Amino acid sequence: MLIMKTSNKSRAVKWGLIAVGVFLLLRMFSSCGPAKDSLQIVRTAKVSRGDLSVMVTATGTVKPYNRVEIKAPIPGRIEEVLVQEGEEVKQGQVLARMSSVERAALLDAAHSQGEAVVKRWEEAYKPAPLLAPLDGMIIVRSVEPGQTVTTADPVVVLSDRLIVEALVDETDLAMIKIAQRTAIQLDAYPKEVFEGKVDHITFESKLENNVNVYAIDVLPEKVPESFRSGMTANITFIVKEEKNALLVPAEAVVEWPKDRPNPQKAVFAVYKKTFGGKPEPVPVKIGGSDGRMTVITEGLKEGTEIVIVRRKEKTKSANPFRPGSSAKKNEAQKNS
Repeated sequence: MLIMKTSNKSRAVKWGLIAVGVFLLLRMFSSCGPAKDSLQIVRTAKVSRGDLSVMVTATGTVKPYNRVEIKAPIPGRIEEVLVQEGEEVKQGQVLARMSSVERAALLDAAHSQGEAVVKRWEEAYKPAPLLAPLDGMIIVRSVEPGQTVTTADPVVVLSDRLIVEALVDETDLAMIKIAQRTAIQLDAYPKEVFEGKVDHITFESKLENNVNVYAIDVLPEKVPESFRSGMTANITFIVKEEKNALLVPAEAVVEWPKDRPNPQKAVFAVYKKTFGGKPEPVPVKIGGSDGRMTVITEGLKEGTEIVIVRRKEKTKSANPFRPGSSAKKNEAQKNS
């Protein structure tokens, strides 16, 4: 009888140890496995209808499209300047008159001999006119009457029209097209917005702050009086406009979760609440986005309530089989 009791007791102990081992294994695997509710709802939103514009912004400078320097054809002295800065001129118009070095010397000598001699030399030896080579605007008046000039000195500077040269990052270049609509704002007049269009895109890049950029000429629809060469401007390129479109917050659109069945082969999803309160993905097709709102072209209706979700942070469970766990526990006990 004594032998029988001992055998039963040892069997009970063995089964007890097996049960404890199974329990610990189940705890370990459950802590390592994926959480059932790995998503948490950040906030809710509704599908709304509205207009959306996709835009690219860049900085630029107001400059002449064709900058022409009118220089003296011969060394001499400027007798008169007939134009002012900002004045519109026509091709062939006389901008200034000048005397050659010889004429200037003769006239200076004649002044000591009386007005009659001066008039005779002025009629016999006419000053040289400086003519406008094209229609445009005077943007620089460099000299005044009485000043001497050489053939290297510009007397006036003429511009056929003022444009804005924008510098666009190469990563945005694919979204810029010829004749594309733009909005122009000057730093000097931030409350005024001028319409323009893309007139030219350069074929060679520039290196600005270690970034490849391309110069794009933006032509204002109408050059305002406030435009001055050298002004800093901010240009907004209108890439795409969608009117009366279904819109959701951009953060609500996510890639279709890989751990969910995807019979529709959806690329993107938006989450909705189920009857149990859990978020479930809904397949959608999207259009443009301005970074804040995204257009939904298929999958949702106006007024539908959606949720913005994020993954819960994983909490580390105390796993007795994890390496180092006993050492950390002992260390904590010593510190306490």
